[in-house]
Amino acid sequence: MTNFTESTLSPTEEEQSSYPLSESADGDDERDDNNYDWSSEFLRKRCVSTGVSSILDPPPFADSDNEDDKGISFLKNTQNAVDQAETLVRRVWHKSWRVVYHSHLPKWLQDNNFLVGGHRPPLESFRACFQSVFRVHTETGNIWTHLFGCIAFIGITISFLARPSIEIQWQEKAIFSTFFMGAILCMLFSTLFHTVYCHSESVGRLFNKLDYCGIALLTIGSFVPWLYYSFYCTTAPKISYITLILVLGTACIVVSMWDKFAQPKFRPVRAGVFIGLGLSGVIPAMHYVLVEGIERAINVAAMGWLVLMAALYIGGALIYAFRIPERLWPGKFDIWFQSHQIFHVFVVAAAFVHYHGISKIARHRLSFGECLAADESGNLIL
Repeated sequence: MTNFTESTLSPTEEEQSSYPLSESADGDDERDDNNYDWSSEFLRKRCVSTGVSSILDPPPFADSDNEDDKGISFLKNTQNAVDQAETLVRRVWHKSWRVVYHSHLPKWLQDNNFLVGGHRPPLESFRACFQSVFRVHTETGNIWTHLFGCIAFIGITISFLARPSIEIQWQEKAIFSTFFMGAILCMLFSTLFHTVYCHSESVGRLFNKLDYCGIALLTIGSFVPWLYYSFYCTTAPKISYITLILVLGTACIVVSMWDKFAQPKFRPVRAGVFIGLGLSGVIPAMHYVLVEGIERAINVAAMGWLVLMAALYIGGALIYAFRIPERLWPGKFDIWFQSHQIFHVFVVAAAFVHYHGISKIARHRLSFGECLAADESGNLIL
């Protein structure tokens, strides 16, 4: 058997004759067979001809090349991940809704043409409607103004009703509850309406009716405590005026159920109906002033707070009816400080003013206990 090392490393005579001769000092070619490294030269030639590296060659750079390839591959993978994430975001964005101009809305969503842009398009689900609460559009201010007011009055109601009976009897809790429920329902219905009315025409119509019902309930609830404590010792006027406000408030609710009542062209009519409901309180107020005098009306019946409340309600309704300021500068108040938002702020402020007023008159009434006899002029001492 032929030795593997000898057959591989030992060149044949034919291969030796093909190697170049070493160069001598005087330029003559000669071969020093004793000093010439046949094996090294042969290995280099054999490996070049066969494409295999030799142990005598410099170390290869395969490891470095692999590291470079791995780095390039990592960068490519990272770029691919970024591109995929960007594609996903774009798909989600395109699937989500974007605000549109008033002219692009369907007819049933076109209410205030002085609000040029920033409107929500029709949304397909209640989930999308409630998610829009956290987006910026024409209804953002309308939603949050009454949402904050609703939450505030829920807290006040819980605090008031939780007080012990030795401080506040159940009769007073019941009377105040009419006002609390009116305020909470009014602001709750308003918040829901402005949140979901873009869902569909039928849903918008339903919650629009609830919104108007809430205004009537707040007006009724505001008058009941004042009438109860102002005419505390005169049963006939107290019952008559409470009945009157209940009838007028119910009439407003019935009118609110009329579909055409919600159309934009009836905006002044809507404002007029609720202003009329509020002004109905002028009759018992004038009665009290004529019987008890202006001084007692202000100091005892908190008439000043009642007038301020009425001014806020009526002022807000007028701003809403005439659509100030967006009527003067169309497109400038699409998102913030539009008339409907100002109206909402006035409603919340009026509710707090009225709460302060009826609290004051209730404290005065309860500090005297039961009704006393009339004085020399025939007036009841409250």
